[in-house]
Amino acid sequence: MRNLLLSPFTLPPPSGQTRNCGVTEVLCEACDHLGWKKPTKIQIEAIPVALEGRDVIGLAETGSGKTGAFALPILQSLLASAQRLHSLILTPTRELAFQIAEQFEALGSSIGVKTAVIVGGIDTMSQALVLAKKPHVVIATPGRLIDHLENTKGFNLRALKFLVMDEADRILNMDFESEVDKILKVIPRERRTFLFSATMTKKVQKLQRAALQDPVKCAVSTKYATVDKLQQYYIFIPSKYKDCYLVSILNELAGNSFMVFCGTCNNAQRVALMLRNLGITAIPLHGQMSQNKRLGALNKFKSKSRSVLLATDVASRGLDIPHVDCVINFDIPTHSKDYIHRVGRTARAGRSGKSITFVTQYDVELFQRIEALIGKKLPAFPTQEEEVMMLVERVSEAQRFARIEMKESTEKRKRPKAGEEAADDGEQSSGVRKKVKGGSFRGRSKRGR
Repeated sequence: MRNLLLSPFTLPPPSGQTRNCGVTEVLCEACDHLGWKKPTKIQIEAIPVALEGRDVIGLAETGSGKTGAFALPILQSLLASAQRLHSLILTPTRELAFQIAEQFEALGSSIGVKTAVIVGGIDTMSQALVLAKKPHVVIATPGRLIDHLENTKGFNLRALKFLVMDEADRILNMDFESEVDKILKVIPRERRTFLFSATMTKKVQKLQRAALQDPVKCAVSTKYATVDKLQQYYIFIPSKYKDCYLVSILNELAGNSFMVFCGTCNNAQRVALMLRNLGITAIPLHGQMSQNKRLGALNKFKSKSRSVLLATDVASRGLDIPHVDCVINFDIPTHSKDYIHRVGRTARAGRSGKSITFVTQYDVELFQRIEALIGKKLPAFPTQEEEVMMLVERVSEAQRFARIEMKESTEKRKRPKAGEEAADDGEQSSGVRKKVKGGSFRGRSKRGR
């Protein structure tokens, strides 16, 4: 095994420049192991100029392979000259940080690359111990990184060679601007910087001027767009029957995996509990869950042990879950650009997918803005109103159970037992853990007290 820790070496210039974008053979083999048969558009544009030593602004729609576009040049640089604390990747969300780390470890497994994920919700002492070992690549959210730069003895980034900001528009929109400014002040001016984003906002342009030197702009998509293989639909429904229509669609498309986006943490939790009471394997993912529960929920969905993930916009950016067949906008996004990112969780890397947006009497203007942004009129998803209305009684009962469980969970959180973590994902909700009579669409279960 080639190991960066033991044998830094310089590789000869790669052959087959056009076939592999200049990526060396050992990394091409790692790509093959991951099932990456050919480079994506953004990788074809960005990797050659990155390998030339230029700063890069990468603009591409979600699901276009942006992570590979910056990971491969960084790993090739590490191969040529191994160094501790070589690269820093900044991301807006914890889940995206863990996902990027997984890709770095997979691509760099044969060369001994060490990574550290530094995000909130995890014990700072254990993170400080990992940083003390000086990994090659640090993947972090801005807020927690600042905590370590200010408080962790001996940790600094004065020798940093690469800075990457992934989903840069989201980092800045989440009010991390002051943290990013602080980070820029404590890292070397002589470094390589990659700025990757699905959208180019005024804040990103400002950051570009402050952080990049003579960058090359690699724009695969110049307008807000969704991928061609995504089938997009809407349903115009009365607000009071949203739950019924959701259950109907999940039943009609049974066998697929779904990401259902809700506007609030509370609604994601409520709908997940309601669906479970009907026998549908659903799990929530939102910001009020502990980090361990969030990662657990994501892993259960990725492993297909849960078929429905109820998520807030914490999951709308960057997450790559190949088997998502359908995205449902249960609550329409208030920001039109978030629609692009939500529906981008399906139809990734050339696969096909489906999205369905619920439009109530209160959402018409927001929906019109989305259509204007993507430049197309969406067709209505075919539904049978009579069949949906037949579900009202069972859904109402499931809603009632969900409300009881939510109330019990809130009370439990206020007075948890010693050493016991609140069951904030609802998997082990106390009290009412019964299914609605006749509610299971995959084998009916009896209701008891």
